Amino acid sequence: MSTDKSAIKGGEFLIKEVKSEDIFITEEFTEEQQMMRDAVKEFGEREIIPYRERFEKKDYALTEETMHKLGDMGFLGISIPDQYGGMGMGFVSTMLVTDFISGTSGSIATAYGAHTGIGTMPIYLYGTEEQKQKYLPDLTAGNKFGAYCLTEPEAGSDANSGKTTATLTDDGKHYNISGQKIWISNAAFAKIQIVFARIEDDKNITAFIIEYDKDNPNGITFGEEEHKLGIRASSTRQVFYSDTKIPVENMLSERGKGFKIALNSLNVGRIKLAAACNDSQRRIINESVKYANERIQFKTPIAQFGAIKKKLADMSTKAFVSDAGVYRAAMDIENKINELIAGGKSMNKAKLKAYEEFAIEAAILKVYVSEAIQEVSDEGIQIFGGMGFSEDTPMESAWRDARITRIYEGTNEINRLLSVSMLLKKAMKGELDILGPATAVGKSLMAIPSFDVPDYSVLFSEEKEMIDKLKKAFLMVAGSAVQKYAMDLQNHQQLILSVAELMIEIYMAESAILKAEKLAKRDSEEKVSGQIAMAKLNLFNAVESITRNAKEAILYFSEGDEQRMILMGLKRFTKYTNQPNPLALRKQIAKELTEANEYCF
Repeated sequence: MSTDKSAIKGGEFLIKEVKSEDIFITEEFTEEQQMMRDAVKEFGEREIIPYRERFEKKDYALTEETMHKLGDMGFLGISIPDQYGGMGMGFVSTMLVTDFISGTSGSIATAYGAHTGIGTMPIYLYGTEEQKQKYLPDLTAGNKFGAYCLTEPEAGSDANSGKTTATLTDDGKHYNISGQKIWISNAAFAKIQIVFARIEDDKNITAFIIEYDKDNPNGITFGEEEHKLGIRASSTRQVFYSDTKIPVENMLSERGKGFKIALNSLNVGRIKLAAACNDSQRRIINESVKYANERIQFKTPIAQFGAIKKKLADMSTKAFVSDAGVYRAAMDIENKINELIAGGKSMNKAKLKAYEEFAIEAAILKVYVSEAIQEVSDEGIQIFGGMGFSEDTPMESAWRDARITRIYEGTNEINRLLSVSMLLKKAMKGELDILGPATAVGKSLMAIPSFDVPDYSVLFSEEKEMIDKLKKAFLMVAGSAVQKYAMDLQNHQQLILSVAELMIEIYMAESAILKAEKLAKRDSEEKVSGQIAMAKLNLFNAVESITRNAKEAILYFSEGDEQRMILMGLKRFTKYTNQPNPLALRKQIAKELTEANEYCF
């Protein structure tokens, strides 16, 4: 693992050239990580996939039983230090396990993510030593499970507006918690809850650790199980607190720090959610390719029809790009953690700082990969045709399970808005020099462009130049928008959404190009021709998306000569010298898929 260089800053990809040797790819898993991946996959094949029908019939007890088995295997404490019963492994390994556990069942993915992430990490990251010693060993072993109780009927995306109260008792030894929480994952079997409440008229909420014992409910009651579109065996209930009495030492961190805990928990939750969507894409593609090769129509396997080839190629490209972005960011976070520890920070403070540092990338990945899995599962149904709509095939449950990923850990709309606002905050704090490069791009629009024909004989030389131009397009559009609206920009959400789309496409396209380039250097261009084709196809799609979204933004905030100049700049920054052939690229990708009869990238 590379730790000998200063880790890149979060959001810095927009103003810094990143080289392929600076990113991590899954093909670089250590032997230990490969063994862990294989163990997780074997567990899923043995303990989850054979019981798919029971999960779909809302067998919550089976979910709890499976979680206990995951605890027995040690998979619930991958990132928790060994003194608290965990394995103490790095962030890449944490993402790896999340990735391959989650692909077999959306219900298990949700239960696992809620427990190991937002149900456990707040205690590890913010708890006192006594709280960690008391709660973490049971959580990592699967003796007890965790739940995260934040959302309320009137406090969803606006998490800090919750009305649950915490009142100090007259003797000063306890808090009485009263209020209502909704959409609580693992509610039926969680014995340890992270609960957010407001003390008196505090501006910000406070976090508490609450233990639940069914023999002594302590004012805690539950609603009935929610009947959901997907993740059907994931327990989701309302939780009610009526003068629930807890010791004052069960406050997590400090009074009024709950909102910060909630935000930072979601930062790591978002990137882990992206990882949780990865293996689902691979599995859907595997099923789709096999079916397309076996399904005969007009005396020909449907895999040989161009319409199906297009779907398979686009699905695989989404999966490849998702994988590239997720593990690139995972290693950036791991490198940052190691750098901070080397600089004297404690492990948990280093993790907190690293998660916060890459909150922009976490939001980007949450949006892109959650939408990718929805598209992939939708096309999986389409390839199966009428059978895809039937419960007898895994497609319809995959599609239903995928739908929630665009909502929890912050809706995709909220994450798009956040990605831009977090970038601007970094710029205003002086943590990132966005203004300098944006100004330079503005001045370059007045210069006469070069008409020399570059030498693009080296693999990806034009594509990397295009990535650089797309970054300039982003700086041009975002810089002009900020100059126009300043602090009032937050009131122009449609504009921000367009700007966010540019940022998302740039990060993901660059990740795919760098991964394919690194593979080509390692294995030869011939051996990874499919990966090269997917990176090129994705960039073509990214340019089209960026062109459309940037144009919409420009037409919104400018007019007259200024508008014409910025539109000319956009045309310059999105122009290929050698236009790729997307239909030929899809044909090549589909050929490799159908010949391998599985996702082979």
